[in-house]
Amino acid sequence: MFTDESLDIVGFQSSWRNSHRQTQDSKACQTLPVHTAEAETQVRSVFSNSTQTDPPENLTDQLPLCSDLSAEPPGLRDFLQRVEDQVIQELVKNSKSHAFDGYEVNWKDQLETVSCLFRLSYIEAQDRGLQVTSVSWNCTGSVIACAFGRVDDGDWSTEKSYVCTWNLDRRNVNPKQPDVIIETATPVMSVSFHPLRPSLIAGPRRGEMLVVSACSGGRVLRWSVDGAEGKLKITAGFALIRQQLPLSQSANRVRGDTAVGVTSLALSPWDTDLFLVGTEGGLVLKCSFSSQTLAAVPPDGESVTLHAPAQFSFSPRAGPIQSLHFSPFHRNLFVSVGTDGLAHVHSVLQPAPLLSLRVSDSYVFGVRWSPVRPLVFVTVTGQGVLQMFDLGQKGLRPVAIIEQDSGGQSALCVEFNQQQLLAVGNADGTVNIWQLSAEFTEQRPRESAILQQLADDVPE
Repeated sequence: MFTDESLDIVGFQSSWRNSHRQTQDSKACQTLPVHTAEAETQVRSVFSNSTQTDPPENLTDQLPLCSDLSAEPPGLRDFLQRVEDQVIQELVKNSKSHAFDGYEVNWKDQLETVSCLFRLSYIEAQDRGLQVTSVSWNCTGSVIACAFGRVDDGDWSTEKSYVCTWNLDRRNVNPKQPDVIIETATPVMSVSFHPLRPSLIAGPRRGEMLVVSACSGGRVLRWSVDGAEGKLKITAGFALIRQQLPLSQSANRVRGDTAVGVTSLALSPWDTDLFLVGTEGGLVLKCSFSSQTLAAVPPDGESVTLHAPAQFSFSPRAGPIQSLHFSPFHRNLFVSVGTDGLAHVHSVLQPAPLLSLRVSDSYVFGVRWSPVRPLVFVTVTGQGVLQMFDLGQKGLRPVAIIEQDSGGQSALCVEFNQQQLLAVGNADGTVNIWQLSAEFTEQRPRESAILQQLADDVPE
C-alpha cells in the first residue's frame, strides 16, 4: 500500500523581502546645538597692613633722650616766657565761663523735630462745620478726647454736638472714625479727663455747665459730685464785678461793663486755693477759692452765696485773654496769650510780665507749658500755626514753627501728653497728633536752674 520514499529538497527565493528592502529609508533628527559658557570671578588682590611700636630697646637706641637743655630749639624759652601771663589769664577766664554748660555731644542721628502721626476727624461734625474747641489726654496718655463746638457764632446755641475719643495705642487706628462718640444737646466748649481715672471724662457745655464752669456774665462756679447719687451740685460761686477788682492805675483805664466777662481759667497745680482768670477786657486776675468777701451783686439763679475772688491784677493786655497755663516746674510762674498776638511769662508775685514774646500778628488761641522741659512752651495761632519756644535760647524766637496744612483756619487748642505726643485742635474740625523728637522731650542740664533764675528776676 504505502511505502517510504526520499525526494530531493525543493526551494525558492522570496521576492517580497527584496521588494521591501528596496523601499526602506533611514531618517534622523536632533535639537539645535546647545551653547554653554563658563565664567569665574574673584577679588583681584588681597592687601594686608599692620603697624606696631618698636621694641623699647630699639626705640631707646634710635631716639636717645637728651637732657641737655642747651639743645632746645632756639627762641622757645623766650617765647614761652613772653606769652605765659596771657595764657594763664585766658585759662582763668575759661575756668569761670559757662559758655559750654549743659553741652552734650549727641552722636545719634537726630529725628525730625516734629512729625505728624495722625489727622483725626469725625465726618458728621465736619459736615456741620463744627470746630474742635478743646482736647484732653487721659492720665495714661493713650486716649485723646476732643470737644466739638463753635467759637465764631458769638451767641448761645442749642445745636447738638459731640465729644469723641480715639485710643492711639490700638493696632489699627482709624483717623476718620472715633472709638467713642458722645452726642450732646449743645456745643461743647471744654473737655477734660479725670487726672487719675482714665475712663472718666467731663466737659462744660454752652449754657449747661458741668463740673467747673466760667461764663461771660462774670460768674465762676465750682461743682462737686454727690457720692450717694452721683449728681453734680454747686459748692461755691464767685462773681467778678469791676468795682471790686484790685485794679492798678493802668488797669483802671481799661474800659468795660460792670460784669467782667471770663474768657479763660487756670487752676494752680501747686496751690488748691489759687486760680487765674482771663477776661474779655485783657485782664488777668489772681483769685482765691477761700475768699470771704461778698460779691456786690445778687445771685442770678445760683443756689449759693456769691463771693468776690479777685486778690490781685496783672498788667492789662490789648485784647481778650484766650489761654492761661501754670508752669509744672515752678509754683510762681504762668504764661498767658491773647488776641494781641503776645505771650507773657508772669510771676504771680508781680504785676508786670517777666518776658513778653511776639508770637503772631494774628490771635493766639492756646498755650501749654511742656510737662518735661521746664523752659519750653507751645502756642497755636489764628493762622493755624504751631510754634514752640525755648526760654533757654537767645533771642526769644520760636525754635520750631509748624504749618499744619489746615487751609489757613485757626488752631484753637493744644495739649501735651506725658509721652512724646502733642494734640492740636483746629477750626476745620480736625485734630493733629504730633510726635516730638528728643530735642523737646529730654530735659537738659541746668534747665531748672535757669527757670529759677527767671522766676527770681523780680524788681524790688
